[in-house]
Amino acid sequence: MKSGVSILGIFVADTAYLAPRMPAVGETITGSGFSVGPGGKGSNQAVAAARAGAEVSFISKIGRDTFGDLALKTYEQAGVTTNLTIMDDQPTGAAFIYVNDSTGDNAIIVYAGAAGTIDVSDVEAARETIEKSAVFVTQLEQPAQAAQHALQIARNAGVKTIFNPAPAEPFPAEIYRLCDFIIPNETEAAALVGFPIDTIDDAQRAGDEFLSRGVGVAIITLGGRGVLFHARGQSVHLPAFSCGPTLDTTGAGDAFVGGFAAALSRGTGPCQAARFGCATAGIAVTRRGTAPAMPMLAEIEAVMAR
Repeated sequence: MKSGVSILGIFVADTAYLAPRMPAVGETITGSGFSVGPGGKGSNQAVAAARAGAEVSFISKIGRDTFGDLALKTYEQAGVTTNLTIMDDQPTGAAFIYVNDSTGDNAIIVYAGAAGTIDVSDVEAARETIEKSAVFVTQLEQPAQAAQHALQIARNAGVKTIFNPAPAEPFPAEIYRLCDFIIPNETEAAALVGFPIDTIDDAQRAGDEFLSRGVGVAIITLGGRGVLFHARGQSVHLPAFSCGPTLDTTGAGDAFVGGFAAALSRGTGPCQAARFGCATAGIAVTRRGTAPAMPMLAEIEAVMAR
């Protein structure tokens, strides 16, 4: 009996800087805040899914260092089962995150560190973890070949596959046909289909393009406008949940993916699972940080009940 969610991705320590704007090259400006916390898309998604009530296994590589210790502590607190390789010759990944202190908008530089060395052999070592899960999730912060191999293992084992093509790096076209669900944001979707996503009609056009490439369902996240759930014969615009003032949008996409995967793993229908993901993200953006902002199952259910 397959159960839970397995996620292949990276952990990075998020170093977040609050300021009124980005400095120009050669310029120093005064910031209004700073924090260090757990991050990385796959890691954030693992924490989000676990807090949203799923059994979660996270597959990655970290360094034997202070940031690696932060990763282990994060998973222990969130109840995430780890399938980690700890490396002595590579550092744990880190991210520079600029957050606009008035709008919450962000800009990010990521260095994957140890997780950047994830390859097909690492994925093979985690084969059993992937095959036993009900849902498998991956992204593009680790090498695309590893993501493709893991998606193939999941697909062959009858595991539902979720691919979050972020960041918008090039990847092999064969990956599309391995996706039960592809979940880009509007910027990533535009980069992949070659036209801007300014309206819901644009998002539907992009959804059609993804389906034509072999994807089962395209779910395009649209920030404050919610998400477009686009399947063959069904296209639904799900509005965003307003849960308070937006403080930090950094982990919103990861909150959505984690919440969606958690709901899907419990047997929730895909469109309703996407609504659950919207509620998860709606709460997360009202809090600072990425992994620490992810809501608990009871909070998500309360918002959905409204």
